[in-house]
Amino acid sequence: MADQLKSNPVKPSEITPKHVYLSRRDFIKAAGVLAGSMALTSCLPQTVEPPSASTADPAIAKKTDELGDPVNSFDDITHYNNYYEFTTAKEGVAGLAAKFKTSPWQVEVSGLVSQPRTFSVEELIKRYPPEERIYRLRCVEAWSMVIPWVGFPLAKLLQEVEPTSAAKYVRFETLFNPEEMPAQKEKWYPWPYQEGLRLDEARHDLTLLATGLYGGELPAQSGGGLRLVVPWKYGFKSIKAIVKIELTATQPATLWSTIQPGEYGFYANVNPQVDHPRWSQASERRIGELARRETLPFNGYAEQVAELYEGMDLRKNY
Repeated sequence: MADQLKSNPVKPSEITPKHVYLSRRDFIKAAGVLAGSMALTSCLPQTVEPPSASTADPAIAKKTDELGDPVNSFDDITHYNNYYEFTTAKEGVAGLAAKFKTSPWQVEVSGLVSQPRTFSVEELIKRYPPEERIYRLRCVEAWSMVIPWVGFPLAKLLQEVEPTSAAKYVRFETLFNPEEMPAQKEKWYPWPYQEGLRLDEARHDLTLLATGLYGGELPAQSGGGLRLVVPWKYGFKSIKAIVKIELTATQPATLWSTIQPGEYGFYANVNPQVDHPRWSQASERRIGELARRETLPFNGYAEQVAELYEGMDLRKNY
């Protein structure tokens, strides 16, 4: 399995359709996008229109994850998602985020590191050649998708800033901009959105900083300009529109565990044996399918990540 954790280089033309050779996608193309062949990688600038379902790369649309499940359509992925900074209605996010400016985009990396820095997304794409990772996304609301992300392992960025020996956790923070993210004007939630991982989780090869999907750049409604993807955890852990990454010695507060600690834990590992207080987590509805399917422990990535939690009670540490 270890050999399958690597991604193999392919020609950019095999992944990126011609219509996306614009703006930040030029960096992706120039870097040489890598297609994930590993078994386990198988919830926009104003001047650039994201590819529509009809123009999305047909080669990517025919791909599958390592279990043989096909990727969801570009339209499904970009028009059915939670993004509470804009709205609580899933199918309204794309329209509300249409004018959200995601370029230029910067992320500040600070805290318990020897080399704190602020990076632009363009710089990150040049520095860390993007890879395609086909991951399952399992929402805590019991729906799921298969998504072809483009990005690079978070571990590469962490290595760059050199965490100190005191660093144990990684805290993430979303942009706070109520003028462009109108739901942030509401007082129901402790904005800005915050999430966190243990440092060993953050360093795991599966943990991705996504800069794109479907061979193009990351649409605004999907978390542009920079998004975390942690495929063995419920989707709310994969924080969108990241502007701050901070290394800490103590477990950081997270938005959902702050609001409802009895419903949303810090770890949020996909676990079909631990139900949400208001619904079962034993099965899920794959978007685009009629029948429900069985939910897999750690969303099907147990072989790669279960050792991170050896000795832990995953019912208490939910």
